[in-house]
Amino acid sequence: MLNQTVTHFASTTADLLGALPAPPSDSIGPFRLYGLMIALGVIAAVVIAQRRWSAWGGEEDTIVAVAVWAVPAGLIGARLYHVLTDWGTLYDDGRWTNAFKIWQGGLGIPGGVLAGAVVGIIVARRTVPSWRRLADAVAPAIPVAQAIGRLGNYFNQELYGGPTDLPWGLRVDDEILALQNPDYAAGTTFHPTFLYEGLWNLALAGLIIALGRRFVLKPGRWFAVYVMGYGLGRLWVENLRIDEATLLWGVRVNIWMSLVIILGGLIWLLWGGGPLDREATAALRAGTDPAEIFGAETSFHPTGAVAADSDSAARTPDGEPVEPEAPPAGSVGGRVSGEDPAEQDSRESDEGLGSGPDPV
Repeated sequence: MLNQTVTHFASTTADLLGALPAPPSDSIGPFRLYGLMIALGVIAAVVIAQRRWSAWGGEEDTIVAVAVWAVPAGLIGARLYHVLTDWGTLYDDGRWTNAFKIWQGGLGIPGGVLAGAVVGIIVARRTVPSWRRLADAVAPAIPVAQAIGRLGNYFNQELYGGPTDLPWGLRVDDEILALQNPDYAAGTTFHPTFLYEGLWNLALAGLIIALGRRFVLKPGRWFAVYVMGYGLGRLWVENLRIDEATLLWGVRVNIWMSLVIILGGLIWLLWGGGPLDREATAALRAGTDPAEIFGAETSFHPTGAVAADSDSAARTPDGEPVEPEAPPAGSVGGRVSGEDPAEQDSRESDEGLGSGPDPV
């Protein structure tokens, strides 16, 4: 009896751990889960970026103002990248109308990041003193959004890797498998590459946040870390995928793009010398409020010790402090040396500087 119970328990456990099940549905009511995951990812990214930006002395509404433009641009860029790089395999020969069926999947993250970043920079340059520091605030938020969005690939049953017998192998509905990869037998389990990429992105976001509590990098360098880290993750995940893709010199085009992304992130990280801001790092470790460290870069009206050299000065639209006018030669505290107080009051009155009402 005991042996039968143990055998049954072991068999049940093996069934549970033998594979990730195929999703029961790809929608909830009228809502496609693919689109819902993208929307949830955007919301999570905005919340994370807002909290980081606010902690650095910026206004939370700034993140929303940038996201309103950057997110749609990113979605358009992601779709264009996918359509252009997969045109020959998915959209030619009269299939071009499929390019508009975004609910069926097909967003190229490299194109989305590029388009979203370009539009975001344009908006941020008009909104904050340093768009690079704003990019640093967003750096861990983007991979979190990507990780959540990748769950949409699970519900669409797409973008998986080669067959595997690992406990987390992914099952695909037999009908869908027959359409996508008819060479594989029903019941075959596959590498859930979307899950691998999602977990990698979450680890990347956590790494940026954790290291950001110990080190201050020069403006824009944390975003460079994200770019390079995403490229590294996409490189090895792309090697596992078996979905149809455009090849360039016999290699998947996104592998080449991953190499370009890694190189670009590395150049950005090291451009102009080492990325570490030693003085600001020392201040952070000494317990200085981040709002004091970053205040002059996050707000045109910063407060705090580190921003004290510019927080009370007027600024140009570009965030540069306006130099105050020099007092008249020979003056002390606004009074011309040797001038009688009564004469000064009379002069200020004539110049419209007195405390009385303006002359009509």
